[in-house]
Amino acid sequence: MNAFKTAALMAVMTFLLMALGGALGGRNGILMALIFAGVGNFIGYWFSDKIVLKAYRARPVAEDHLIYGLVEKLARDAGLPMPKVFIINQSQPNAFATGRNPKNAVVAITQGLADNMNTDELAGVIGHELGHIKNRDILIGTVAATMAGAISYLGYATRFGTGKRSAGGGNNLLFFLALLLAPLAASLIRMAISRTREYKADIFGAQVSGNPLFLSSALKKLENWRKKIPLKGNPSTSHMFIVHPFFGRSLANLFSTHPKTEERIRRLEEMAT
Repeated sequence: MNAFKTAALMAVMTFLLMALGGALGGRNGILMALIFAGVGNFIGYWFSDKIVLKAYRARPVAEDHLIYGLVEKLARDAGLPMPKVFIINQSQPNAFATGRNPKNAVVAITQGLADNMNTDELAGVIGHELGHIKNRDILIGTVAATMAGAISYLGYATRFGTGKRSAGGGNNLLFFLALLLAPLAASLIRMAISRTREYKADIFGAQVSGNPLFLSSALKKLENWRKKIPLKGNPSTSHMFIVHPFFGRSLANLFSTHPKTEERIRRLEEMAT
């Protein structure tokens, strides 16, 4: 069901992208939209891991480190190639996965996560991140983010590029309403895709770590700490982390790329029973 939802949402986003491209310039506009998205996806696919690791000043973890050994064991149990393991010198407990495919994947954890989780909870968190690698969520998230950005750009360009020649038309109101709402719709679709993938990664993390309660216990701590310990970073990377790292107002949470942590915990505890 999660895979079906993702495919359906991606199809809707593709339709929005091509519709805006067509409104901007007919067939040429559609072609421009596809090229725009393709270039963005290419850059994101090949370089997003290097960009985010450099932004957070992540450093490689030594092979004799406890975290490295735990990742190695869980990756082997999951039938995955050994990912690179990095640590980020920040106090907020959190983690993310990146990389263009399972053979070139990275698991990054903060120092706060390593210091404040027991081995079972660490296994649950790392298992979740391995789930993103297994399900190729990094690629899907990159494509969704780039397409959402392309739709927003085209919506902006179309509004200014068609204003004069559309004046006086009977369907102007509906036309411009669609142009205004399309970028918002694209952002909401991207959020829905991200939330769907988080649930799927939770299931995988529960299975590979051996007990859903390992991850649910970790999520309880993560949700509590993110409200108390700020993370220094760019909010545009928030979708990568296991829990939304930037604690804000309720309106911001409404547009979060993460499902509610309480609901994730409930599902994991239900899975355990």
